[in-house]
Amino acid sequence: MGTIRLVRDTAELQALPRDPAARRAVVMTMGALHEGHATLIREARRLAGPDGQVVVTVFVNPLQFGPNEDLDRYPRTLDADVALAAEAGADAVLAPSVAEVYPGGEPEVRISAGPMGERLEGAHRPGHFDGVLTVVAKLLHLSRPDTALFGQKDAQQLAMIRRMVRDLNFPVEIVGVPTVREADGLALSSRNRYLSAADRASALELSRALSAGAGAVDRGPSAVREAARAVLDGAATLEPPVVLDYLALVDPADFTEVPAGFTGEAVLAVAARVGTTRLIDNIVLDFTLGERS
Repeated sequence: MGTIRLVRDTAELQALPRDPAARRAVVMTMGALHEGHATLIREARRLAGPDGQVVVTVFVNPLQFGPNEDLDRYPRTLDADVALAAEAGADAVLAPSVAEVYPGGEPEVRISAGPMGERLEGAHRPGHFDGVLTVVAKLLHLSRPDTALFGQKDAQQLAMIRRMVRDLNFPVEIVGVPTVREADGLALSSRNRYLSAADRASALELSRALSAGAGAVDRGPSAVREAARAVLDGAATLEPPVVLDYLALVDPADFTEVPAGFTGEAVLAVAARVGTTRLIDNIVLDFTLGERS
């Protein structure tokens, strides 16, 4: 485990010694770090190089939680987070207060996610992506990275951040890192700790549905949707049931549903509730030959 600094404000972060010619890579998190985050940090270390600086931000952002969501329940495990970040190769953890990030209280001016932010996750969580993009923009300003890394498990979030950086000319490279899964296929998530043994058994149907869809990719988008939905229809009868929010096969450029005959990459995305826990997952599929039936 390397030496790591826990800093609470951006002045302290900017005062840390660093090679001005080397890269700073930032991994943004809400804490409760797990192996998925460790994978992001290790990739950040690789991209920054031995002379660069890797910063992990830990901030539970109130703007992206809806009125009936789990802001107060969201796990806060800062000591463990710092230890994991150090083990994975980070140089610093920036854990700012709400007052540091939002010094005037909840901001009157926020970044609008636009139409793309109203689809899928945005439709089920109104205003969520406005809150995500606002805090990401703030943390990019505060941490001043050359590169920022995000997990592909939150595929729509990653797409929105890439669009914001491009549309608003942020001088930063956005890197997506593949989803990390348990041996049984369950995508790693901080919310997995809420799952009982029975919940977890049912939750595996999400990755099974995605795998079923992937198995039908050579027959085109319609077959992919049908194969995935068949698994989820069966999962709705389990105890506890998998209660589907959405299953979508979308263009990663704008998260609109892909048509029959689509060619290129598409994201097969699912969101559902198992017990009291809401989970999301996705895979990227390549329709290079289009739909054949």
